[in-house]
Amino acid sequence: MDLKEIQNLIKFVAKSGASEVKLETGDVKITIKTGSDEKETIVQQVPMGGQMQQMPAQPQPQQQQQAPAPAQESQPQNKEEQKAPAEDDSKYITVKSPIIGTFYRKPSPDKPTFVEIGDSIKEGDVLCVIEAMKLFNEIESEVSGKIVKVLVDDSSPVEFDQPLFLVDPS
Repeated sequence: MDLKEIQNLIKFVAKSGASEVKLETGDVKITIKTGSDEKETIVQQVPMGGQMQQMPAQPQPQQQQQAPAPAQESQPQNKEEQKAPAEDDSKYITVKSPIIGTFYRKPSPDKPTFVEIGDSIKEGDVLCVIEAMKLFNEIESEVSGKIVKVLVDDSSPVEFDQPLFLVDPS
């Protein structure tokens, strides 16, 4: 099962309202849990075999500890967005996180950021990377325009469908 299939499964579970889904295919076991109050999603990919019982117990606490932080950070951002006039945000396109993980603005700590506020971008440009399950996923722009606002701090945990950037398409 590749990353795109896992992402699609997460989207499906989030939209369906199910609280937990378990999927076992071949040598992969995936458990997706969504909490109705906390809106957290936990994804585990564990090799089948002798260690199957031990492995799921370790990633869960780490994911659960990270989940409350984005909820706290996103509330002030939403309040700031509500204070701004509605017409300002309506003309911008929001780039959202396709997966849960840790958001990074740089490819590595000693490199410059992918994009800054005011940078012009085109379709296919890398905007950031999101680390999920020890994999670094490049998030590419699906639109052309100019970066207006970065909505997430570097090295912060992000949730599925969380706004990351505002882009002015004009």
